[in-house]
Amino acid sequence: MSDSKYDVLKISNQLCFPLYACSREIIKQYKPFLDEIDLTYTQYIVMMALWEHKTMTVKELGDLLFLDSGTLTPLLKKMEAREYIERKRSSKDERNLIVSLTEKGDALKEKAVDIPRKMASCNLLSHDESVQLYKLLYKILDGRK
Repeated sequence: MSDSKYDVLKISNQLCFPLYACSREIIKQYKPFLDEIDLTYTQYIVMMALWEHKTMTVKELGDLLFLDSGTLTPLLKKMEAREYIERKRSSKDERNLIVSLTEKGDALKEKAVDIPRKMASCNLLSHDESVQLYKLLYKILDGRK
């Protein structure tokens, strides 16, 4: 009886599962490249945000990366201990914690610059398919805001 009311619970009928599995697989493919520069994937996306913006509040960083402060705080502490970033209270509003790149963190960008090209070779999608998927995924993410 394939039209059972429980068919909706089959993993093969879930959009979330292939998204989850692909995300895990892609992050796994990043690992050897990130190991070379001694970053985790989450640290890498923080660094990419800071390479682009230089300075952000923790809230802005969390909003951009879809990460909560419970995930960001220990991550940022580790990155600060490694001298990649600096955290300071805002002089305008002490409730805001400002995260900035250090010289060492900015220099790490040079070691990371080839990672996107290396990752592109792992992708089985055509350029057009990749662009379409990117747009569709952001359509889902933008609906969350």
